[in-house]
Parts: sequence; structure tokens; C-alpha cells
Amino acid sequence: MAIQTGRIRVLHDVPARDEAGYVLYLMQQSMRIAFNPALELAVEEANRLGLPVLVCFGLLDGANGFPEANARHYAFLLQGLADAAAGLSKRGIGFHLRRATPAEVAVDLSGKAALLVLDRGYLAIQRRWYEEIVKGAPCRIVQVEGDVVVPVETASPKHEYAARTLRPKLQKLWDDFLEPLTIRKVAHPATDLRLKGGLDVSDPDALLAKLTLDRVVGPVKRFGGGYTEARRRFDRFLKDGFAGYGAGRNKPEAAAASHMSPYLHFGQISPVEIALAIRDAKTGDRDDRSAYLEELIVRRELAMNHVFRTEGYDDYARAVPEWARKTLAEHADDPRPHLYSEEELAEGQTHDHYWNVAMREMRETGYMHNQLRMYWGKKILEWSPSPEEAFARTLRLNNRYFLDGRDANSFTNVAWIFGLHDRPWQTRKVFGSVRYQSENSLRKFDAKAYERAVTRLCEAEKG
Repeated sequence: MAIQTGRIRVLHDVPARDEAGYVLYLMQQSMRIAFNPALELAVEEANRLGLPVLVCFGLLDGANGFPEANARHYAFLLQGLADAAAGLSKRGIGFHLRRATPAEVAVDLSGKAALLVLDRGYLAIQRRWYEEIVKGAPCRIVQVEGDVVVPVETASPKHEYAARTLRPKLQKLWDDFLEPLTIRKVAHPATDLRLKGGLDVSDPDALLAKLTLDRVVGPVKRFGGGYTEARRRFDRFLKDGFAGYGAGRNKPEAAAASHMSPYLHFGQISPVEIALAIRDAKTGDRDDRSAYLEELIVRRELAMNHVFRTEGYDDYARAVPEWARKTLAEHADDPRPHLYSEEELAEGQTHDHYWNVAMREMRETGYMHNQLRMYWGKKILEWSPSPEEAFARTLRLNNRYFLDGRDANSFTNVAWIFGLHDRPWQTRKVFGSVRYQSENSLRKFDAKAYERAVTRLCEAEKG
């Protein structure tokens, strides 16, 4: 199946060079070999030009490390890269991992490239890398958008107000982009490429030990990185957890979750591959399919729309809508029966037992069910001295402990807590007309069963 032209953008429109050693692909967002249209385009072009494919990755650590990433995130990332590198080798594709920014490694290696292929992310740091690459790389540059179902600019030309405004636009388009992707055979294996200065990722733990990182938040056992593990988990979900997803997805104790968010964040599995599997699943019913695709496509791509269309999506004053900031400011001096420091929140030392349980799951395993993430964030707003400080705390805790933190979904979901993609509700203390969530929401599921599950998960991390 051909790669849809709607996914492809030419960033530097010059002819592919005849005198070149390879076609270069900077694998920075789509860290996988399966269902990766950027990789398949690179193979297609290399076959046409009679060249091998070289895949590169820029690994940041120390002072130049990815903002807020720690050993937990890097362990998962390196496991994914090891899985990808092994798969690339089997296909006859070269892989070069270097301690450098993605822009630095891409620009350096582009000197001998016929053309450079990029995948696409939407965070500000990623967009800066692309700008640096376009300025510095001398060859043709093509970008392929493969980590959403519908390309962001195709879906909407503006910042969307809410899911209800984006949903019909996506539904009108997504069938055109939900197509299988044919794996291209590599015609010219990269057997003779000899590059200096590369890192060996075959032993992720050994490489992790060499990096300069924040190690206070360490790796978790609950999730292993890489496409192979992602697909194994997803297949198990289809078999054992998908039936009943529509009714059970808001019950943390029901195990009706696919746990794909960390893998999607690191580009270790394609949302198109997931959506096609959901559409064709032999388990589950129409409600289950509809509920899952709503989360995977509508909600996730609403988040992509938000960060792409919002300069300062990590800043309270720019990410939170004016009406919400106004009402929160009007109630900023309201009495707060409970106030906690950020350290107390991180340690789960509040009066709210089940909030502490959810915080323990997040802190020790890198994950929290979506239903509890909403409650968790609303309580930080309630227990912080100001809405501005609550926003900053929520974002810091989210990005520090969640494996899928520092993601478009993270920035959007945190802003949602403060009124983004929502409407005014009944006015109350502290929140004003921003949506409130009370302890009564815990009665919608079996909180004791959830606590038992968290205890088992946390005990497993110690084993």
C-alpha cells in the first residue's frame, strides 16, 4: 500500500543528490520499524536511488538532556531503541545512535545523504530541531507524519475549542488514513557503512548506566519498552480486555485498559496499527470499538491540535482559556481547608487515602488510570495556594513520574483540569465555574479493589 501523500511534506525542495552514500532517516518520534511510514518512504527512495538506508537517533543527556526526562524515561526509551535497532539490522538497514541533539546528528550525517527523511512530533523542542535541520542540512528533506491517524494540519486549520468540534472533522477523514502499510524490501543492504562515534544500544541497561541523568526516579518493571512488547501487550488486551471496554474503561479496577499510552508517547507503536486492529477485532462490540477509537483518535489528536496551535502550551497564562483564568482568579483567595507542599503531594501524604493510593501507583509504577488522573489533578488545584502554582505542580509531577509524561496528552490534560476544552459549570469555592470533582466520584468504581491492585503492582516493583 502506498504512503498517503497527505502525510508527506517537503521541507527543503532540492533534487536528491547523485553523489551520496545513503538515504538518511532521523528516527526521533517514530521509534519503531513496524507501521512506520517515514521508514518505508526512506526505503522506497533508497531503492529507487540504488542506495542503502541509514537510520540515526540523537540521544540527549546531561546538560543537554530532554527537559524533565529521568532514568525512568530513558530506560524505556533505550529498550525501545534496542528493539528497533535489532529489527533494522534484520532488514539490512544501518543504525547509528549518537550522543548529540537530533538536529546535530541529522545535519552532520546529511552531508553524505542523497536525501533526509524526518518523522514528526508537535512539541516546541521537536519543532526547533526541525528548524535547525532545515537551516543546516544541504540535501533534500522530506517529513512524514506517522504518529497520528489524521495529519494535524489536515484535520483542522485552527485551535479547536473542544472534542465536539474536532470529532466530526476527524470522523470525516480518518477512513482515508486508516490503511495498511506495506513493508518494502531493502534492495541495497547497509553492509558497508562504517560510521564512527556511535553508541551500542544492544544492552540498554549498560548504556543507561553510562548516561548523565536524574536517577532519583528510577526505571520500572511494570512496563518494558519497544514495539515487540507493545504489540504483545496489545494482543493480550484484544483477547482478554477489549470486550466490555466501553462499559469498563472508567473503572480502574476492571483492567479494561490497553496501557498503550507509554508506547504511543515514544512512538513505539503506531496509532494507525492500533486503530486497524480495533476495527477488525473479533472480540468486543460496537460500543467497545467506538469508545476505544474516541480515546485513541479524537482525544489524542485533540491534544496534538492543542500543542501544535498553542504557543506556550506549558504556561498557565497561555494554555488555560481566559474565562477559566478569570473565574479561578476571582476565587484565588477563597479558604482552602487543606494545603499541601509539593513534596507532601509527591509522597502521597494527604488526608485523602485513595488519592494517596493513586499517587503511589504513579510514583512507583509510572502509570495511573485516566479516571483517577482527572481526580488527582483536580485535587492538586484544590490543595494548592494558587491556580498558577497548582498548574506548575501538576505539570511537574505529571512529567516526572509518568512514563507518558512530557507528551501532548500530558500538557493538554493538565490544562483541561483548569478549564481547557471544557465549559463553565456551577460556581463553587476555589474552583469558581471550573469543573469540580469530589470524593463522590470514587464511588463509581470499587476503590478497595483498585487499592489491592496497586498494592500488588507496587510489591512487584520491589521484587
